[in-house]
Amino acid sequence: MKASDLMVQCLEEEGIEYIFGVPGEENADFMMSLEASDQIRFILTRHEQGAAFMAEVYGRLTGNPAGCLGTLGPGATNLITGVADSNMDRAPMLVLTGQGASTRLHKESHQVMQVVDMFEPVTKWATTVWHPENIPEIIRKAVRLARTEKPGAVHIELPEDIAKLWAPKEPLKVKKFRRPVPDEKIINLAFERIKKAKCPVIIAGNGCIRRRASKQLRLLCEKTGIGVISTFMAKGCVDMREDYSLYTIGLGSKDIPACAVDAADLVITLGYDMVEYHPKLWNPGADKDVLHIDFLPAEIDENYDPSVEIVGDLAHALWMLNERIDAHGPLDFDLSSQQAVRRDMTAELEAHKDDTGEGPIRPQKALWDARQVLNDEDILLSDVGAHKMWIARHWIAHEPNTCLIPNGFCSMGFALPGALAASLVYPERKILAICGDGGFMMNVQEMETAARLGTKLTVMVWEDGGYGLIGWKQDNEFGRHTDLAFSNPDWLQLAQAFGWNGHLCTRAEDLQSTLREATEEDGPSLVVIPIDYRENVKLTKKLGEMACPI
Repeated sequence: MKASDLMVQCLEEEGIEYIFGVPGEENADFMMSLEASDQIRFILTRHEQGAAFMAEVYGRLTGNPAGCLGTLGPGATNLITGVADSNMDRAPMLVLTGQGASTRLHKESHQVMQVVDMFEPVTKWATTVWHPENIPEIIRKAVRLARTEKPGAVHIELPEDIAKLWAPKEPLKVKKFRRPVPDEKIINLAFERIKKAKCPVIIAGNGCIRRRASKQLRLLCEKTGIGVISTFMAKGCVDMREDYSLYTIGLGSKDIPACAVDAADLVITLGYDMVEYHPKLWNPGADKDVLHIDFLPAEIDENYDPSVEIVGDLAHALWMLNERIDAHGPLDFDLSSQQAVRRDMTAELEAHKDDTGEGPIRPQKALWDARQVLNDEDILLSDVGAHKMWIARHWIAHEPNTCLIPNGFCSMGFALPGALAASLVYPERKILAICGDGGFMMNVQEMETAARLGTKLTVMVWEDGGYGLIGWKQDNEFGRHTDLAFSNPDWLQLAQAFGWNGHLCTRAEDLQSTLREATEEDGPSLVVIPIDYRENVKLTKKLGEMACPI
């Protein structure tokens, strides 16, 4: 067989189900080989960035990589934003690019650039296939690296002349091994630390949304009552209806859940990535006693200096702690400060649930109504913008991986293509993407992809006619903002042009019924609402004046 055939067979052996992308001349042989596969489905997208976001969301939801594909030069550069987002948000992904013939890569040549060098900073590994017999090893290594904690993106470049060569090899068999687990002694030391604490609190990060880790975390909280504050990307690691959920941390200003950290004498961080929320924001004095439990050692930072560090499989580490809790019996803590945090934050989340006033719709009301429409297992995807801050603060998630927020690289344009991938993974669930009018238009072309595939998803656009988050931040720092306004299309005509269902909802009292109708329609649906971002200033003022109820 030729090299491109072997590459597809190796991907099949790894269980790859989807490759999203835009082909070009230099990966034509690979595309011909892929067309013959009865296992891997190729999804033709309208832009490579959309393809990368689709592969990212597939990886986040399944824990297995999908492929995103582009040709050399501009095809590769178009992929890079979504690839960087996936890598920084710990989603497994395979990045597949074509390249010119190896005979012309040493000199100035049409569309040729150092693609591997470009991808190295935003992937776990990037390489070129220089010999067809190396393909089985490269694919096996790439998939294993992409899946290994912490997951991320891996890039493989296949020059067009190498793709045509004879490849007398077979795919390597896939072997999966258990991750390393912590030592008994360090677990004992951590348990002694927890026993001696008077008011411990947990900060749960991205690593906690793995199903096994979420299960063990919930058991630990049920046994001890210790409160859990999640980062944006960890929402759903515990059911936020539970009394031990202290909601979410991560805003630039101090919010109510941060009061639980202030009152704690031990902060237990689980699967925590400081790329989401820097410790100087919750440990400014660098005086907190920190217990670090994660797949990898702690990042070196002056505000994050754990007294105990447990490195290994997170779910297994929590299971080991749960064993010791069962053997010891009930632990005695004073968690009254955490109860006050939950009480006050719950009141915040419910404050605007019954709004029916005229004019733009408050963010709090929009999210409350969306939560009533979606079931526990349904999926919300947030784009990046002012709405992301409201979703992070107000969305009540019940299950892991049901609220997807890009919060490491934070790229706009994520939610629409991401929702398409989510609908492929879970066609039986309701999929709702929330976008600002700025972020939505960045990958608007993928509306055609969604319509062509007949995917059932809903996108709610919060319209304010400008880059609201930038304006919010400039106002906070300078008391004013630069010109950030833009115009928008006729949304209903846009929906009709792309073959979508379209809804324009201008009254808060109609929003819940409109969303319910949209999520039950066949095919993709667009819901547009005018959003009341005067609430941004009110929230900033409230947080600036906040005093902890402790």
